[in-house]
Amino acid sequence: MSTDRTTEGLQIYIVGGAVRDALLSLPAGDRDWVVVGATPELMVARGFIPVGGDFPVFLHPISKEEYALARTERKSGRGYKGFTFYTGAEVSLEEDLKRRDLTVNAIAQSLAGELFDPLEGVKDLQEKILRHVGPAFEEDPVRILRLARFMARFTEFVVAPETLSLCRKMVASGEVDALVPERVWQELARGLLSAQPSRMLALLAEVGAATRIMPELVLSPRVQSLVDRVAQQGLPLASRYAVLCLESSEVKALATRLRVPSECADMARLLPLVLGAILPLSATLSQVEGAARGVATAIGSLREVSKRAECADTILSLFETCDALRKPERFETLLQTAGAVDSTIHATQQAWRSWLHVVLAVDAGAVARLASEPAQIKQRVRAARLEALQR
Repeated sequence: MSTDRTTEGLQIYIVGGAVRDALLSLPAGDRDWVVVGATPELMVARGFIPVGGDFPVFLHPISKEEYALARTERKSGRGYKGFTFYTGAEVSLEEDLKRRDLTVNAIAQSLAGELFDPLEGVKDLQEKILRHVGPAFEEDPVRILRLARFMARFTEFVVAPETLSLCRKMVASGEVDALVPERVWQELARGLLSAQPSRMLALLAEVGAATRIMPELVLSPRVQSLVDRVAQQGLPLASRYAVLCLESSEVKALATRLRVPSECADMARLLPLVLGAILPLSATLSQVEGAARGVATAIGSLREVSKRAECADTILSLFETCDALRKPERFETLLQTAGAVDSTIHATQQAWRSWLHVVLAVDAGAVARLASEPAQIKQRVRAARLEALQR
């Protein structure tokens, strides 16, 4: 690694995830730097831009990467914000690493490529173990969330037994109750977007945190399996969250508690409706098609026409409920998510796409111009759409 005039002469090290992922031969992400033996005044004099709030963090004037002064921390209150920090020039690299959460995240690398590993994080990487650095782990409840998220990402890793015990102790003490919704959602979302989200959910349930931070959530084995399935299919966060909520009756309350983004909350609300409409309709349409092929009398024909009208109304009602005419892309995602939940839906997905195309093709403006009174417009447009679907 090369230096520049801004950093030349400073004791700087890459720390945390960038070092960990490089040792695991994973793609490089953002790099975090720690500076040892410096002061805020020296950093500013070097051209660094201060951005830290609780403790001094600086942006490199050119690369915009973050450089934090080596620091120690002490618990001063409840929750993950209840800390005071000390960033004196005498704080050593080892002291800084000892305040971190897991040994695999407490490895530093110098500009020359030399590793500093006082907590044997490299050994734990090799043995695929997630282990807390020390007793201070229990002072920050966010670390339980991060540990769970790492389980979802690093699917071959296991949690050290003593770390599991410490997490249970943190839950029992009420420390996790101090977690703020935004941080819970942030870590939950990142875990859902990882390779195997069920591992995150299983750990949160195992240590008792799930029922404390998300009491409305029903975490059945089926839900955990389905979340992994939608993850394997590469569906977006909204789909994964919707599947997570599939067996929970208090979906709105959960979304409110976690302050879930509207696109995720909407998907969780609509997915059960889509499943509830598509599956019964598929059976009904099969009966209609069979009747159409076997109609021998006028009465039989009338019954088949009546059934088709009923199906068309069901289809259009679902489009209206899901706002599919304004948001066809979201409805497509709902279809894909429903197909991941129940594979029998795959056979009807193309039909639903075709029906939506038919409804979208109706010229609502032309229909509206034929209405004698404004109050008739909505009814006439809907009737035209139904007629198009029945055809």
